[in-house]
Amino acid sequence: MQLVLSSSPWGLLLDGIISCNFTYCFLWSWWPHLFPSNTGTAHLNPDIFVGIFWVTVFFITMLGVRWYGEAEFMFCLIKVITVVGFIILGIVLICGGGPNGQFIGGKYWRNPGPFANGFKGVCSVFVTATFSFGGTEMIGLGAAEALNPVKAVPKAIKQVFIRIALFYFGTITIVATLVAYNDDRLLGASSVDATASPFVIAIVNGGIKGLPSVINAVILIAVLSVGNASVYACSRSLNSLAEQGMAPKWTGYVDRLGRPLFAIIFTNIFGLFAFIAASDKQVEAFNWLLALSGLSSIFTWMSINFAHIRFRAAMKAQDRSLDELAFKSTIGIWGSWYAMFIYFLVLIAQFWLSAFPLGAESSASAFFQGYLGVPIVLASWIGYKIYTKSWRIIIDAKEIDLDTGRLIPDMDLIRQEREEEKARLASMPWYRRVLAIF
Repeated sequence: MQLVLSSSPWGLLLDGIISCNFTYCFLWSWWPHLFPSNTGTAHLNPDIFVGIFWVTVFFITMLGVRWYGEAEFMFCLIKVITVVGFIILGIVLICGGGPNGQFIGGKYWRNPGPFANGFKGVCSVFVTATFSFGGTEMIGLGAAEALNPVKAVPKAIKQVFIRIALFYFGTITIVATLVAYNDDRLLGASSVDATASPFVIAIVNGGIKGLPSVINAVILIAVLSVGNASVYACSRSLNSLAEQGMAPKWTGYVDRLGRPLFAIIFTNIFGLFAFIAASDKQVEAFNWLLALSGLSSIFTWMSINFAHIRFRAAMKAQDRSLDELAFKSTIGIWGSWYAMFIYFLVLIAQFWLSAFPLGAESSASAFFQGYLGVPIVLASWIGYKIYTKSWRIIIDAKEIDLDTGRLIPDMDLIRQEREEEKARLASMPWYRRVLAIF
């Protein structure tokens, strides 16, 4: 992506590059897609944790972006230490170094095997996987409030890639090796049940006592972190909507400390929906929220990639050089086209699974539970077109405004810093140059 910053980066970028109708549709589908779905259960009444977490998140988000960043740093530090420790422990358990001395190796990859229910089973977890990766796009929100976005944004993007490769793929591989997909403790368990966590099951299988409670505590901290980040993102996107006349004006109020005050309060009020965690309908509610959240993330990422494609098209149509950009995507425009193609295939697969559910009969309830996000996005897009009477689908590349909302850095200084960085890297050993890529 290119570095395009403003006080409301999502909205201005999409509004100026694609169309205002597209912006309205994107932001209103993205805004509610995180915070209510981060609930969990425990032996205690889960509403106890919901109440504690809600008050904590409200307090942190009201303190401003600095304290939000400090809190996220501490949360992430705890999660990183735990994940690294789990990966090391997992390797030891796989090799038979646990208290029970059982060698696991690739046993569960042979029996019952790596793929449950074949191709359809793999497709059935796309939305859950999307939900798990949701939030990586928040780099774009943080860029607007970064002190030095020219340096901070590229560094953050590289770190996200490393964390996904190491922490997501690494832990998933370890868990899949330690826990069989047909384990009775997983069967019938909902994603909101902390006692069914595969991390906990893997440790229990290894015969380690006490550590499962520590893992559950870290899971609760992770939930708190997600809630904190979600309120931050939701309040900023709501503020962006208000600035563009797509939400009530009062949600666009920003105080002298730079906080979108009313947007934060309004978003936190919706967080009270999480008290449904103590209801006997909590699993059903979570599944509906998961369906909406997962597909909303797909539309979010498609929108970002499409905006990148249109931005590059506008640069070419208006004879603008890419050298004036402080940061460019390593994989260029082809990476965006590839990503959009994959997302389109995921939407097709989800439609198939919604129409013909895995292990269940077709029904209207099952279809909309799996495909709820699509009609909501379409209704938002069509409804806003009717309301504004704006029938243009997309802005012509030559008419796209490439400067409004951008913080244009001193490119001479940027070029000088790049040359100095190249010279510094050239003097390093080869392994240091490899590490510098990330």
